[in-house]
Amino acid sequence: MQVVRSTDHRLHFPTGELNGGQLVRPFECPERWDYVMATLADHGFTDLVDPDQSPTGEAALDATLAQIHSADYLEFLTGAWSAWTALGRTSDMIPTFFPARQGADVPGRPDHIDGQLGWYGFTCDTAITEGTWSAARAAAALALTAQRLVSSGQSSAFALCRPPGHHAGGGYFGGYCFLNNAGVAAQGFLNDGADRVAIVDVDFHHGNGTQDIFYGRDDVLFVSLHGDPVTEFPYFHGYATETGSGPGDGFNANYPLAAGTSFDEWSAALADGLAKVAAFGADALVVSLGVDTFADDPISSFTLGSDDFTAYGEMLGAAGLPTVYCMEGGYAVEQIGVNAVNVLEGHLSAS
Repeated sequence: MQVVRSTDHRLHFPTGELNGGQLVRPFECPERWDYVMATLADHGFTDLVDPDQSPTGEAALDATLAQIHSADYLEFLTGAWSAWTALGRTSDMIPTFFPARQGADVPGRPDHIDGQLGWYGFTCDTAITEGTWSAARAAAALALTAQRLVSSGQSSAFALCRPPGHHAGGGYFGGYCFLNNAGVAAQGFLNDGADRVAIVDVDFHHGNGTQDIFYGRDDVLFVSLHGDPVTEFPYFHGYATETGSGPGDGFNANYPLAAGTSFDEWSAALADGLAKVAAFGADALVVSLGVDTFADDPISSFTLGSDDFTAYGEMLGAAGLPTVYCMEGGYAVEQIGVNAVNVLEGHLSAS
């Protein structure tokens, strides 16, 4: 399995995030990447690929991003830091003002950067820094490069994306995510001739951004296993009743699971989701690979052990589909490499 990676991820690392009313060191940190890379090397994953940053690759990335994110949102991301520093500010950008969703409709996007941060951002845990746009763009390029490798004949590829992407919607950021990497890979498959693509999100937190992007479409099936939004971030989406809208009705499947969920319960949900993928007739599979379902993860509440990641990798590999893995969450940092690589090895043993 080829691994697509880039050190450009280091351009993004905020000094802090708001968690539990305190400014703390971000759980989403650069050493997550380091641990995964070290474990990949230890297990013989040495076929490393750079993201395609040629003029052709950059043009393809721009075109794909424009298909899944709104033009005004992309414009905001590209210019946010300049607008911030034009006011003499040098600190990280953290949204602190938000529209009241239950009130009257907001007439439109504010002109001031403080208002725009709340317009496009939905959490206070996700700061923008000077290098955020470059890092996020590089992560999306990893996903598109991995997809191109698979569309060109590889059976699978792993995009070691950082920052992650599944909380980034068509026009918003949050949950450490700015561009939807899995969405980029899925749209890339469609652009390269696939008729139907499935996205399976195994991160502990619901992939609200991915759901948002594809909710009204019938060419992408979205399946998400996650903590019940009654008690878990991102709280407002991820219910089993959310099944899609319009042409997308029936092509969105959520599996909200209670705190303390065991692997037996979790894997039964995955088996059901993969049965939906098979019935859908997907030509390709994108996996949002969050390993924060691990029992010792500091901001999650499932009970999977490291061997369980190998087992469900086998389930994913047994689906027999051309597959791209995009790295998402996982905040038990010293174990993130073992758990992520176990999934990849499980996939390879079964595929």
